[in-house]
Amino acid sequence: MSEGQRYQLGTIGALSLSVVSSVSIVICNKALISTLGFTFATTLTSWHLLVTFCSLHVALWMKWFEHKPFDPKAVMGFGILNGTSIGLLNLSLGFNSVGFYQMTKLAIIPCTVLLETLFFRKIFSRNVQLSLTVLLMGVGIATVTDLQLNALGSILSLFAVVTTCVAQIMTNTIQKKFKVSSTQLLYQSCPYQAMTLFIAGPFLDGMLTNQNVFAFNYTPQVLAFIVLSCLISVSVNFSTFLVIGKTSPVTYQVLGHLKTCLVLTFGYLLLQDPFSWQNILGILVAVVGMILYSYHCTIENQQKAIAEAATQLLQAKEPESDPLLSVENGGGILTDGGVVRGPGWNSNKDLQA
Repeated sequence: MSEGQRYQLGTIGALSLSVVSSVSIVICNKALISTLGFTFATTLTSWHLLVTFCSLHVALWMKWFEHKPFDPKAVMGFGILNGTSIGLLNLSLGFNSVGFYQMTKLAIIPCTVLLETLFFRKIFSRNVQLSLTVLLMGVGIATVTDLQLNALGSILSLFAVVTTCVAQIMTNTIQKKFKVSSTQLLYQSCPYQAMTLFIAGPFLDGMLTNQNVFAFNYTPQVLAFIVLSCLISVSVNFSTFLVIGKTSPVTYQVLGHLKTCLVLTFGYLLLQDPFSWQNILGILVAVVGMILYSYHCTIENQQKAIAEAATQLLQAKEPESDPLLSVENGGGILTDGGVVRGPGWNSNKDLQA
């Protein structure tokens, strides 16, 4: 198997793991929050990150990956920014209607495209832009129901979108800049993310729910679902960093909207959630957008790989052609003794041959 095939297989595996784990944790958390009444989402996320860090520490102890320290300031800033973006998204949901919150999530892709274009000079083709537009229209049709605006909610949503975009772009750029794997980056940034949410979580959850997370009645069933949610979160966090590192922040967001469509479908099939023709139409349009995005990205990546291979081939041929050109032009050859000798056949070599 060639290196390119192994890379493609790894990317498909990362995407599959992200979809399966994310849909699983959404279903688990929906049962925990809606059925069992545990509505402390930010605090739960901090526990997710703590369990993820402990799991990675065990994996490091078992030598499943190598610890690679790098710029501590970059790690700390990245971890705190990631934790802040999660907290702001939860606040955005708390202070806005569900429809406006879905619009906030839809705005992440255009914002990411804009930031990468302005600051990283990344070019998105018209075909990719069109497919993303189709995707966003489909998800909007399927998920956006009511749009109720308020000043505080809008400001929180703006900050949530910007911090999420920057954090996801940093996830990709840090891995490439410092040549660290997704596991190494996650292991080093997890404590800062967990600490940020662990400190802010009870306060934010209390403000949004008017309840105290430490005074909640933790029945065995609630504890079982919390443990299950934390275990699934290890796979979610790992696959998130893996997907962004192997692909791009925009591709990760496209994958996130696929998860949204799958969650709506599974909610209808398994939990008997209400489902309308608007949901069906939106999901179908979104799937068309995802297929177009995947197709155009694949074609462009193949063209880019062919162009890079051709460039490397030309660069490899140039040094080989120089001596031949000098011989044809009657150029001299520098011998070991430093004497320049005209080109000609070597009688000793011919006799040895």
